[in-house]
Amino acid sequence: MSESEQPDFWDIRYAAGRTPWDFGGVPAAARAWIAALPPDSRVLIPGAGSGYELRELASAGLDAIAIDFSPAAVERARQILGPALAPRVQLADFFADDFGGPFDAIYERTFLCALPPSLRTAYAARMAELLKPGGVLAGYFFFDATPEDDGPPWGLAAGEHVRLLGGSFTLEKDEAVADSLPLFAGKERWQEWRRR
Repeated sequence: MSESEQPDFWDIRYAAGRTPWDFGGVPAAARAWIAALPPDSRVLIPGAGSGYELRELASAGLDAIAIDFSPAAVERARQILGPALAPRVQLADFFADDFGGPFDAIYERTFLCALPPSLRTAYAARMAELLKPGGVLAGYFFFDATPEDDGPPWGLAAGEHVRLLGGSFTLEKDEAVADSLPLFAGKERWQEWRRR
């Protein structure tokens, strides 16, 4: 089992302020995607970290919840988002907990690359389970052949995204990212996957 599979691994990093994956806001492609979502969309943000996107989704009038299994991340997000949005940030296990039915959309931002590669198949199956048919998994996917001992982040190898998600999803958008953080620069793509 990788250390990153334990909440303590992330709690230590949040407590120390060692969060090079934290964008400090909402990247451009995510803002555009959120603005285009239908007004009745129900959205999940797994591995939400500081939760900036939750504020953007709520401002657009969307029904969104953010989850993380790190108590320190949940506390940070609740502090950043304030009392009105704090109840929408939940301490939860993406793989095991019930979030009240299927979602119209799920936002991916540094969640997959934080998971050990051994959990990728479970990630893809859970995404398919949590999304309604026709729903969208959208976000930033990190591509880098990261050795098992060097992550997180663990990047996807060339073509791995298709093998991982292609059974239940159709790739509808795949674009370069201009505003990546240094940790991900030149190695991430904005993608939108439609649940079949």
